[in-house]
Amino acid sequence: MWRIRFFCGAVLALFVQAAAQAADDYPAKPINLVVGFTAGGPTDSAARILAQQLGRQLGQSVVVQTRAGAGGSIGANYVAKSDPDGYTLYLAVQTTHAVAPYLYPDVGYDPIKDFTGIVRVVHNPLLMVVNPEVPANNLSELVAYLKANPGKVNFATGGIGSSPHMSMELFKKAAGLDIMPVHYKGDAAAQVDLLSGRVSVMMSSISGLLAGVQDGKLRPIAVSGRTRSPLLPDVPTIAESGYPDFEVITWFGLVAPAGTPQPVIDRLNHEVLAALKVPAVRQQYTKMGFEIVPNSSAEFTRFIADENVKWSGLIKELNLSAE
Repeated sequence: MWRIRFFCGAVLALFVQAAAQAADDYPAKPINLVVGFTAGGPTDSAARILAQQLGRQLGQSVVVQTRAGAGGSIGANYVAKSDPDGYTLYLAVQTTHAVAPYLYPDVGYDPIKDFTGIVRVVHNPLLMVVNPEVPANNLSELVAYLKANPGKVNFATGGIGSSPHMSMELFKKAAGLDIMPVHYKGDAAAQVDLLSGRVSVMMSSISGLLAGVQDGKLRPIAVSGRTRSPLLPDVPTIAESGYPDFEVITWFGLVAPAGTPQPVIDRLNHEVLAALKVPAVRQQYTKMGFEIVPNSSAEFTRFIADENVKWSGLIKELNLSAE
């Protein structure tokens, strides 16, 4: 028995030593950072800002690789099945790691069991806007208008399960509204019809809607975060406009396949947190309306689990499906 215990202990020690050595040598080649959405969108932009700075710090290229489709789940599935060696990472978002697994019949991965959280990079609140033809200047007026016209007003989304979709579904539930979704292939296409008046309401990324608000082509109603956005300090939050428990943030975080050595995870967490302290990086994210919240691997992993509880419950309650 003592020989078996000695052997097992020796094997474990060698494994730990090998993992530590791998972390010391990491990275020895370029890293692929997979994005599950089309180029030019907020996820792609957030990834490229991070990849550029990480490449400088690590001394190896961090290559952004696009694998778009099915609400980002194609890219996530690819990474989940990749070697857990730290060379294939994924920029996870709310849609891929808290919504798509419950909205689509089979995404091919478990958002919790198949990944290890590295760090939540940035998050940002959404902005609710209306076409100026809508007779509402604030949230209470908008809710009154929607309740006076049940089923007659529509809202734009960037696709089934997207943040613009799920955030409005959550608000519909909170306010008891009957308002219809119109799904587009991306936020940009949705905003075209919002500007033209074909759809009336949208909740989306502040950075994407900011130009329309500044030009007077869109009317801001409320922000979905707990605090007001520094980009639009005069626009109140939904929470302070009569719905104190309401909060939605879109988030972007780095994950690796489950089984990636912990020393590699820790190294990446350390490097990302260092990158987020670089003034040029902070400035780029701030201009996009993103907020930086330092966090550990364990904290981000717990956060993903909490988001799964929140959004899976809403999807089940509303009987939503991407089929």
